[in-house]
Amino acid sequence: MSDKVAVLGAGLVGSAWAIVFARAGRDVSLFDGEAAQSEQALTRVAENMRELVGFGLLDDAEAALGRISIAGSLAEALDGAAYAQESVFERADVKTEFYREIDKVAAADLMIGSSSSGIPASVFTEGLDCAPRCLIAHPINPPYVIPLVEIVPTPWTGDGAVQTCWDLMLEFGMEPVRLTREVDGFIANRLQAALLWEAFRLLEAGIATAEDIDKTISEGLGRRWTFIGPFQTIDLNAPGGLEDYAARLGPGFFEFVKQGEPAKPWSDAVIAKAHGEMRSAIPLKDQPTRQAWRDKRLMALAKHFQEVGE
Repeated sequence: MSDKVAVLGAGLVGSAWAIVFARAGRDVSLFDGEAAQSEQALTRVAENMRELVGFGLLDDAEAALGRISIAGSLAEALDGAAYAQESVFERADVKTEFYREIDKVAAADLMIGSSSSGIPASVFTEGLDCAPRCLIAHPINPPYVIPLVEIVPTPWTGDGAVQTCWDLMLEFGMEPVRLTREVDGFIANRLQAALLWEAFRLLEAGIATAEDIDKTISEGLGRRWTFIGPFQTIDLNAPGGLEDYAARLGPGFFEFVKQGEPAKPWSDAVIAKAHGEMRSAIPLKDQPTRQAWRDKRLMALAKHFQEVGE
């Protein structure tokens, strides 16, 4: 199999994937319909790689950066590639048109993963020759410090393609999870949606401030969730394991859920309330600084997990 990987779309997600692949020793061909976007991506990648070296998460930034090149066309990017990661704009019509272009030039054995965060791949791959080799490979950004990738097949994705993608992601240093079939939002965003829905409901009802709701996760539940998930959390929180926990606390949890209102869009008022609190804490002009702080904290956490292992 070729060592070349194509990254299609050079925005924040695409450039982050380029780091993942180059760090794994792969040659990366980066393509974006806007040439300036690719140049900006290389600048961003170089800066991120230097930070990774500082945290001991990358040995040689110069060597890794040297494995990334800008392709002048989609055909050039895909030529000789064993795998392509698509990260173009998150809109069904944009992806549909882009995959039609991919289909014209893709080799018969090219695997194609999409970074789509919620649109199932069946929406934009149906009827294409390459469709049996297309699936979702959705990361949590930035994937060079958050290793999860959700692999979601379409109804026509071949079993071999799913396994190949799984194996490749392990080679790239990622931690794949496999969905048995398509569902809107996949796993991560469905869980996130449920949590955000309740957070906005509590804020709108005046139960707590946005700051204290955030703190409940960052200083409480999130501390456990950095290394164990919800099922293992409750399994460890009762003498008889998960079944015991469900018997003891399940009925009470159901009562909480019953008290909730039917699902509805977040209101303009509660969005304004949450946004106002965020801006009081972090002015919009300071967002880039805070985002950089967040990414460095994620790097420190990734280094910690690297050192302590499982």
